Amino acid sequence: MAVLRTSIVSLVVFTVMLGIIYPLAMTGIAQAVFPDKANGSIIVKNGKTVGSSLIGQPFSAPGYFWSRPSATTPYPYNGVSSSSSNLGQNNPDLQKALADRISALKTADPENTKPIPIDLITSSGSGLDPHISPAAALYQIHRVAKHRGLSESIVTSLVEKHTEPRQFGIFGEPVVNVVKLNIALDKLN
Repeated sequence: MAVLRTSIVSLVVFTVMLGIIYPLAMTGIAQAVFPDKANGSIIVKNGKTVGSSLIGQPFSAPGYFWSRPSATTPYPYNGVSSSSSNLGQNNPDLQKALADRISALKTADPENTKPIPIDLITSSGSGLDPHISPAAALYQIHRVAKHRGLSESIVTSLVEKHTEPRQFGIFGEPVVNVVKLNIALDKLN
């Protein structure tokens, strides 16, 4: 009976501590220290929620910068099914997907003869990555500027302005958030 009582008391104590007190404390700290991130880094445009800076969105119109491909199902950038494709490099389905993506990029901008950055044709491990490399953004400048009727120098300066440096100056690589970049691009017009 003593063991049963100890077990029940332990269950109740740990349930209250780890199921109520700890989550509330962490939520309170997050709200106090990082309120934007704790609330999902929501992007609001003209009073309407248009997305999150933490989750990518598909852009296919030629006047927008295109995001990194997403492997989530049943639709791209599905936060519920975050995953990679798990296709090996010799898998015919992956080879076809890569060829289709290369073809789409070349069809959208046939005058562009630069090498295509790898992150424009391969999906990320999560399938939700909102960032592309600066090289991938620079690759798309000609197409975006042409379809927007803007000079390439204006679009280039916009990309440079939205290029995020390495975290703390040493971790990762510089990246460009496509959602934020496209919103800034819309503000130009």
